[in-house]
Amino acid sequence: MAVPSAASRIPAEERLFSLVLALLATDAGLTKTDILSTVQGYRQRFSRSGDNANLERQFERDKDDIRDLGVPLETIDSPGHAGDNHNLRYRIPRGAYELPTDIRFSPEETTLLTLAAMVWREGSLSAESRRAIVKLRSLGVTTIEPVVGYAPRVRVREAAFDPLSTALERHQHVRFGYLKPGERESRVRSVAPLALVQHQGRWHLYAHEPESATTKTFLLRRIVTQVTTLTSTFDAPPPGQADIALSELEAVWNSNTAVVEVEPGTDAATRLGKRRGASVARPGILNLHYSDLNIFADELAGYGPEALVVSPPDLRDAVRARLERTAADHG
Repeated sequence: MAVPSAASRIPAEERLFSLVLALLATDAGLTKTDILSTVQGYRQRFSRSGDNANLERQFERDKDDIRDLGVPLETIDSPGHAGDNHNLRYRIPRGAYELPTDIRFSPEETTLLTLAAMVWREGSLSAESRRAIVKLRSLGVTTIEPVVGYAPRVRVREAAFDPLSTALERHQHVRFGYLKPGERESRVRSVAPLALVQHQGRWHLYAHEPESATTKTFLLRRIVTQVTTLTSTFDAPPPGQADIALSELEAVWNSNTAVVEVEPGTDAATRLGKRRGASVARPGILNLHYSDLNIFADELAGYGPEALVVSPPDLRDAVRARLERTAADHG
């Protein structure tokens, strides 16, 4: 069994953090060789006599990440080597990078910012959270470390999330198999991802489908194959795509209303009565909103005899079919 190298165990944010600190600490700047041979995360893989092409490409990507942080990374000529790109030096002018004098974070405020970034990082939402942590640490502001130790965790279970998030950031097309309710086989979809959003506790992909020339929303739990990232790219979409996706999902949720009879004092009555937007039509009768008929039918079937769908008929039929299948499966 192969043993992972020390470099593979160094998180990307730690490597970026080390790079920022190294470039802040020099006025004359560091050459690429200086950086690759001394900075944590690079030096472990640097070879003075071998091929460092992969490491140099990593450094080029890291430079883009640093600039995305708003860090003023400068390149300057080495003394006596004007115009020689192989001897360029890199530095971060401290005065241009530090917080403006009129902005200060208290330890408590910095702790909250760090906690928020850690939550999003654990949820694998995007590289933005990791970059935020790098910037907070490199600014040298004080945090309340014991509180940071209790950072909450958000786990994303859908395997499709990570590749979709990466493709979203890089504006790359993706392909995956999508199985809609009622269909026996999945259908291959090729789309341009525009946003990943969470609505009612479930993750959705908002994407443009070139084949139909329309935008569609896909439930991640229905992606049944590995997500393939294609080499083709697309132009960055206008801002606000996530807001559009959430607005459309909210409109669907508002338009779908079910009338459900619940047994008073049961788990169904308690849980369904506390759903967002739930209202009591009369004792024992709830009006409930839902986004997806099949997912809601799964939930209602789980309550067994404690919940009875009055309307709409298609939801009632879906719940009945699930209960009948369960009874048949158990003899």
